[in-house]
Amino acid sequence: MSDLPAASLTLLLGGARSGKSRHAELLIEQLAPPWRYIATAEPFDDEMRDRISHHVDRRGAGWRTLEAPLDLPGALAGLPPGEPVLVDCLTVWLTNVMLSGADVAEAIGRLVATLQTPRGPWFVVANEVGLGIVPDNALARRFRDEAGRLNQSVAAIAGTVLFLAAGLPMRLKG
Repeated sequence: MSDLPAASLTLLLGGARSGKSRHAELLIEQLAPPWRYIATAEPFDDEMRDRISHHVDRRGAGWRTLEAPLDLPGALAGLPPGEPVLVDCLTVWLTNVMLSGADVAEAIGRLVATLQTPRGPWFVVANEVGLGIVPDNALARRFRDEAGRLNQSVAAIAGTVLFLAAGLPMRLKG
């Protein structure tokens, strides 16, 4: 991965606990620091605070964190050119957007437009949520559908797409 162009987009997909975030961190750490971590999760409860703490503890010096639970396109647009970036994760961002009552299609459109012109090596993590059973309620089905559309849109513009299962990366594109 160290032979990435100066401006590139890599999408890392997988299920929960598939190793997506850790693999993205390993890839970005092959590049010169500082590395930017854009966090989309908010610590609403103890379990989420523990998850966030685990991710922070795993990253060492050289990482700068920027929290962007809703305005991910704005956060990306405000970064300096050439900086390696890890966005973790699109699925949590989508959840935040849906629960905020924002126009989901508009928000996704803004994000995809921003991701089309990365100004550095950008790594984006997302969950693949469409591999399980059909959810039993309308909100969950809508979320699954929106996440699938978001992942397809980002995969279409990404130069590299990796799918992780059991910590093992499989190259889907690039």
